[in-house]
Amino acid sequence: MKMVTKILVGAAVTAFGISACSPFGMINSLANSENVSVSTGISYGSHEKQRLDIYRPVRMKGPLPTILFFYGGSWKRGSRENYAFVGHALAQRGFVVVVSDYRLYPEVKFPTFVYDGAQAIAWITENIAKYGGLDKNIHLMGHSAGAHIAALLALDEEYLGKFKLGKDILGRWVGLSGPYAFYPSKIHSVKDVFEGNAENLVRPISRVGRGAPDALLIHGSHDTAVSPENSTALAHRMNEIGNSAFALVYEGVGHGMTVGSLTFPFTGMASTLNDAVYFLKTGKYPKIHKENEGISK
Repeated sequence: MKMVTKILVGAAVTAFGISACSPFGMINSLANSENVSVSTGISYGSHEKQRLDIYRPVRMKGPLPTILFFYGGSWKRGSRENYAFVGHALAQRGFVVVVSDYRLYPEVKFPTFVYDGAQAIAWITENIAKYGGLDKNIHLMGHSAGAHIAALLALDEEYLGKFKLGKDILGRWVGLSGPYAFYPSKIHSVKDVFEGNAENLVRPISRVGRGAPDALLIHGSHDTAVSPENSTALAHRMNEIGNSAFALVYEGVGHGMTVGSLTFPFTGMASTLNDAVYFLKTGKYPKIHKENEGISK
């Protein structure tokens, strides 16, 4: 690995670390933003954190499938602007991409930020057609804490139900390094975020029922922030009761690179972009790449 690449990878690890401050400006400056139109700062609610940005191909033919992306940050930090690279990368692959903010701790606790996600979906159903996106079969995608939010929206009808929507409005969902089976009371850094709530309501693996949207759960084998067992356990539970899920664990990849590899110069570090796009477009699970043979799945 060349020295420049090592430096960039180190910056990305810092950027996507669960508690680190992030040089997202550098990462976004390296991302390819050609042929993508961006609409920023659109309100889906009255709070300043209830804002979203929309990324779409400049040359569009007919309505395109819509992806709603939630970033991570321990439910305490994060900004949609930092994840412009996600919007650009997926829009260039033929999607209308919504990157949404949500309210954070300590201003709010669980489950408020999940309801914010549901409210963003409600906004999409009513407005995304104006931007060339499909208002049905809305795909969800999230990283880390954002994957947790996406999982609960896909698995627990409570949240969409508040806005008179059902899971049938959703398409497929992709989780990147998500904490689906964790016990928040045992994690000092985030237990206050979920204080006062029964843990079975917080854990996506406890909310699995029949009829859940198909899921691709991507994780890195070297994730020291969120164990890859979260993805393998959730996939097992979903399949056990008749849903369809696939856990894809990349050998040698850490917590941040599952999302960082969506953009240049990190696309060679993991195949997240190709795997997620293939799944969302076809409904088929990606083949195990040679470098990942023998991993848990």
